[in-house]
Amino acid sequence: MTDAVIVSAVRTPIGRAYKGSLIGVDAFELGQLVLEASMARLGLAPDTVDDLVLAENYQGGGVIARNIAVRAGLSAIPGLAQNRWCAGGLSAVATAAGSVKAGMDRMVLAGGTESMSTAPATLKRDAEGTMGPWLSLANPECSEAPPLDMALTVGENTARLAGLTRADVDAWAFRSHERAIASIDNGWFDDEIVPVPVGDGFFKVDEHPRRGGSLEKMASLPFLHPELDAPTVTAANSAGLNDAAAMVGVASAEFAAANGLTPLARIRSWASVGVDPVETGLAPSVAIPKALDRAGVGLGDVARFEINEAFASVPVAAVRKLGLDEDIVNVNGSGCSLGHPIAATGARMVVTMVNELRRNGLSVGCVSMCAGGGMATAMVLELL
Repeated sequence: MTDAVIVSAVRTPIGRAYKGSLIGVDAFELGQLVLEASMARLGLAPDTVDDLVLAENYQGGGVIARNIAVRAGLSAIPGLAQNRWCAGGLSAVATAAGSVKAGMDRMVLAGGTESMSTAPATLKRDAEGTMGPWLSLANPECSEAPPLDMALTVGENTARLAGLTRADVDAWAFRSHERAIASIDNGWFDDEIVPVPVGDGFFKVDEHPRRGGSLEKMASLPFLHPELDAPTVTAANSAGLNDAAAMVGVASAEFAAANGLTPLARIRSWASVGVDPVETGLAPSVAIPKALDRAGVGLGDVARFEINEAFASVPVAAVRKLGLDEDIVNVNGSGCSLGHPIAATGARMVVTMVNELRRNGLSVGCVSMCAGGGMATAMVLELL
């Protein structure tokens, strides 16, 4: 079985949904931008790319991947839509890697695109014939895990089950912003970001991380669920609503060598798991060991982790449950600071992890995230 290697890794900067720089740029445009940037970096003829796999969560269905391939003049590339809620972008990369490792494809582009700012509203007729707003739910209606209230289903349930306090999650979220700002100021994201044309200029820098904050200010924010006995979740220790796209080029080692492409990292393994929806935020603690076992590596072999901050309680719970060194977890920030453009986040994490490993000469990294309905995905990467 051939190795699946990453030969390109790009993303757009992350915008704040509804009020940021990308409010007028839809998911199709964002996806096209990273597709064209990926092709430019690879320097490949379109007919050498076997497929394009893109996660898309809130864009109304269809297959954005195929649309943007045609829009970009790359009609030889087919397209596949992927959805695993928050883990869609990461699962898209896994789908590409699986096809390459199986020998069915030699070169696949994979990632995700999300524009919460321009996501369409969906209508459905109820049993009485009345048309009203509708959203496909990640899990059936449940008072302990309401599918439309992730602050309770993920944020608060995770804190309660892991025994976390507001001080625990506020401290993590605050550090996330500090780390993201440091990464921006040090230029550590520059190589992975493709500027987005907006107005008369370009949007180049992630705009969700906040400067000049303090733990005291964070602690003054109201709870999202003040009715609970010991609430923890506020807007500050939750992920943002965001717009972005990210794309990873996955090739067989043989294809990379034959086409003069430099392998950046190898995809060692991946794993997805399901848990009770009430335990959604704990699912990365299940997915990570499963992926590491498939890769044949231990927790101590991993130099960097990124565990998406859908809520700060998620990585804090994973750190405590798995006994991780928090100094190597989310070193460039994550969902609370960089933001969480749902379908794109998993691919963005892969892009950032590849660059983090290469910049520091580190060997193994692991990215993981929970996903709505009681799921999680993890992936193990190895520097080449």
